[in-house]
Amino acid sequence: MSEVETRLGSSPNGLTQAEAAKRLIQYGPNEIEDKKTNVFLKFLLYFWEPIPWMIEIAVVLSGVVRHWPDFIIILLLLCANAVVGFWEEREAGNAIEALRAKLAVKARVKRDGKWLTPPAKEVVPGDIIRLRLGDIVPADARLMEGDEVSVDQAALTGESLPASKRSGDAVFSGSIIRRGEIDALVYATGGKTYFGRTAELVETAHSVSHFQKAVLKIGNYLILLAVGLVTVIIGVGIYRGDPILTTLQFALVLTVAAIPVAMPTVLSVTMAVGARLLARKQAIVSKLVAIEELAGVDVLCADKTGTLTQNKLTLGDPFGIGAAKPADVILAGALASRAEDNDVIDLAVLAGLKDEKALLGYDVQHFQPFDSVHKRTEATVKGADGAAFKVTKGAPQVILALVADATAVKDATNKAVNDFAALGFRALGVARADGGGDWKLLGVLPLFDPPREDAKSTIATARQMGVTIKMVTGDALAIARETAKTLDMGANILDGASLGDPKHQETAEVAKSIEDADGFAQVFPEHKFHIVDVLQKRGHIVGMTGDGVNDAPALKQADCGIAVSGATDAARAAAAIVLMTPGLSVIIDAIKESRKIFQRMNSYAIYRIAETLRVLLFMTLAIVAFNFYPLTAVMIVMLALLNDGAILSIAYDNVKYRNQPEAWNMPVVLGVATVLGLVGPIAAFGLFYLGARVVHLDHPHLQTTMYLMLSIAGHLTIFQTRTRGPWWSTRPAWIVLIAVFGTQTIATLIAVYGAWIVTPIGWRLAALIWVYAIAWFLVTDPIKLLTYRVLDQFGATARTAVKARTVDAAKTLDTAVPAEPTKTKSPTQTDAVPAAAKLVETVSPAPKAAA
Repeated sequence: MSEVETRLGSSPNGLTQAEAAKRLIQYGPNEIEDKKTNVFLKFLLYFWEPIPWMIEIAVVLSGVVRHWPDFIIILLLLCANAVVGFWEEREAGNAIEALRAKLAVKARVKRDGKWLTPPAKEVVPGDIIRLRLGDIVPADARLMEGDEVSVDQAALTGESLPASKRSGDAVFSGSIIRRGEIDALVYATGGKTYFGRTAELVETAHSVSHFQKAVLKIGNYLILLAVGLVTVIIGVGIYRGDPILTTLQFALVLTVAAIPVAMPTVLSVTMAVGARLLARKQAIVSKLVAIEELAGVDVLCADKTGTLTQNKLTLGDPFGIGAAKPADVILAGALASRAEDNDVIDLAVLAGLKDEKALLGYDVQHFQPFDSVHKRTEATVKGADGAAFKVTKGAPQVILALVADATAVKDATNKAVNDFAALGFRALGVARADGGGDWKLLGVLPLFDPPREDAKSTIATARQMGVTIKMVTGDALAIARETAKTLDMGANILDGASLGDPKHQETAEVAKSIEDADGFAQVFPEHKFHIVDVLQKRGHIVGMTGDGVNDAPALKQADCGIAVSGATDAARAAAAIVLMTPGLSVIIDAIKESRKIFQRMNSYAIYRIAETLRVLLFMTLAIVAFNFYPLTAVMIVMLALLNDGAILSIAYDNVKYRNQPEAWNMPVVLGVATVLGLVGPIAAFGLFYLGARVVHLDHPHLQTTMYLMLSIAGHLTIFQTRTRGPWWSTRPAWIVLIAVFGTQTIATLIAVYGAWIVTPIGWRLAALIWVYAIAWFLVTDPIKLLTYRVLDQFGATARTAVKARTVDAAKTLDTAVPAEPTKTKSPTQTDAVPAAAKLVETVSPAPKAAA
């Protein structure tokens, strides 16, 4: 250790700010280097995908057959599509990075003799850092003088059991402090750390959410549909003897128009916009797919302290045992507290001292902070008379286990604890040991954490939205019941001890009791994980709130893990959403916003299917039945480009969230989209008949007419798919109106004047087409409403049948013999052990289990 201090030029007061700034330049930021793709190469990648390949082949075929106007226009549209996609994805990426920056891990660093909390990336070799319960170690460091700590190195070694570390031992970047508190001397940062040489600090696996999977299935369905119908067109063209190159060029362009080119961009833009909206409500999204999962949450397991309550403990009148006075109990509890740890319990006890100078005559020689294993704090104190003694405070049952005369004081203590609990007070036992003698119980300190003012109304709102909130707390059963009673949450609170063995498969009876419970008290971390797991197996989409390092497994297991305000680094790393303000109301706001985002994505899916069906069916039937190509290749590409440009605005649309969890209803989506997709060709063929037989338009003018009709009708479909009610029931956002009518103004001007792209048709015919399209739009909307009504009625009948079968199955399961226990993997254990790093210097040892 002395060699490390000498080589790093460190001192007990830490580095100076000037020296730290110099070393930051010398060693670089304390972060894994992000290998960013060259911007130009990233732009070129937009030309190197299956869809761009098809457009590029169409460009080449246009050149081969010497259709130079088509060649130039399709090439320009190809470039425009790449520019739009690149720009939107870049903006979405910048927004996400800005949000992640708010979640940057902080480190406690000693600079110029003072403790500061700069971002972890500013830590440099030679810094002295303080590590506490729940902290993620920001860099490789050697432990300085202090008590033994327990460190979770699962991210490095794959071992689920924490390792004990003493002064002089090394701790590694990315590991988590499970127990204890100690200072450490940093010797390696960034890519020089053991962690930096083996793996990334945070796993960034890009999991695909339920909704994304559904949308991607829709994309595959559309591609298969397009390929099938285009194959028919090519076959008919070859049979009729049409020029093969022209047929292939047209078929390729039609395929491009049918494939959802904008789908990845619409997804990323909608998610990024949603993340920014949630950030305004003080909910930072660290995993974008969580927005979609949150929309479907129907059970929210909420932490009591700080979420349902104010987390502002107030000390009540203590209960003294024997000759101990209330003031003696408070004094002993205050000596077993430390203000600089900023612990809410410690601060409440210290605030209960009547005399601010009461602690001046005492010298705390050693302090053992609270940890989840011992569940108490302890201090070795030297009094004004020179006599040494110990004081401790913690859970009453823990303190009772320490005292020598526990049997004599147990009944009085338990009665006091129960009396306090009946009033909603949390109890702390306080004991003292003089010299080397036995512990003696002094009394009980009552602490009251009042419910948040908005908690009751928020819980009622959640219930109206179809979300059941279940309280999860480590507090006593009586306190949990009192809090639940105050908040109108129900009185069915289960004791954690009754939840069964988390490592074994649950019986149907216990699983049902967990599902029906209003809350859980006296739970341990493994119980939280178990509760989430059981609810998920019962078919629920589960949200989980937490703040401690021990909540991390449950937060990761939940469909949507939510780290509440003030959560530890470990909890924030495991959660998908991090709240920046306390309370439950921000979670409800986040659920509302996520449901709006889901509605936007739902609207996009219906629109995309309907529009593809409209164009493909009309084109295929016109070619096969009438041997007429109603659109040119350029028109099809223009149609696709303007459609994609307008639909991007749906990410900003006004929508109404539904008062029930969102679930992907594929029959309704496909049903409504199919009806709209079938009505579209009927309207198109009506105009085709009028143009060809009544107005007697020639071939080029008829093509322009059909182009403008399909463009207007397609964009008007956006207003139908964005709402389940009449098209006027929800006012569209201004940006949607501007996008739709902006692109349609462009389409109309192209049709009216030609613009060297199409044969011009003039204002009079263009106006008639607008009137015709709007008339069909007004006819189609009642058909959409009828479709929803029929599908909803059919769905209700199907759900009733499924529910009846489920009840019968549950009855059968209840009478069945419980299944054999299955071995489950520890929630903290990683699936892969990173490869061992190269041997490092003497000051940079690797964990023993790493290999």
